[in-house]
Amino acid sequence: MWRAKSQFIIFITLLSAMLLPLVAYAEGSIQIKSFGVAAKDDEEGYEISVESEIVLNATLERALEKGIVLYFVTKFTLLEPRWYWFDKEVARTKPRVGLTYYALTRQYRLNFRSHSLNFRSLEEALQELGQLHNQSIAINSKLEPGVDYKATLRVWLDLTRMPKPFQVEAFGSSDWNLSSDELEWRMTFPLSVQRFRLIGD
Repeated sequence: MWRAKSQFIIFITLLSAMLLPLVAYAEGSIQIKSFGVAAKDDEEGYEISVESEIVLNATLERALEKGIVLYFVTKFTLLEPRWYWFDKEVARTKPRVGLTYYALTRQYRLNFRSHSLNFRSLEEALQELGQLHNQSIAINSKLEPGVDYKATLRVWLDLTRMPKPFQVEAFGSSDWNLSSDELEWRMTFPLSVQRFRLIGD
């Protein structure tokens, strides 16, 4: 009996592991897989690159098909800790990219600040959407050497840019709450390069 019970537990564990990716796909998800912060090669300042895996659920795919633009934000901040007051933001970057579907041409489009790209499939568009390369970081205050700064990074679906009726529908609905976990780590300067890989090799 004990052996049968053990086999059943192992079966349930394996089944759960197999179904977990399917559940994540059904619900939608954003996972930051890797990121890196580095000094610019040809000028002063720093830049960040982020690789994320973005999966939409059925609700968001239907919204795209109806012509709704989905805006995704990647936000990196650098904070100087202050014991006597709130932490001071000394650097940040917050690029926003719009994802659109055009039923007439059956194409998906990513709208960046300076350009746009077209894709034949949603999978291709989401793969490109998850790639942020050499994004400049705006420095608001001088970065002092040896100071232990706090860095944060998050990627999410920005509901504030959607039409008001959809904002009302999205309020309190898990179908529309698409966000990565907020990552937090420590950084000191001067910095040549700092890379992190969170998933896989």
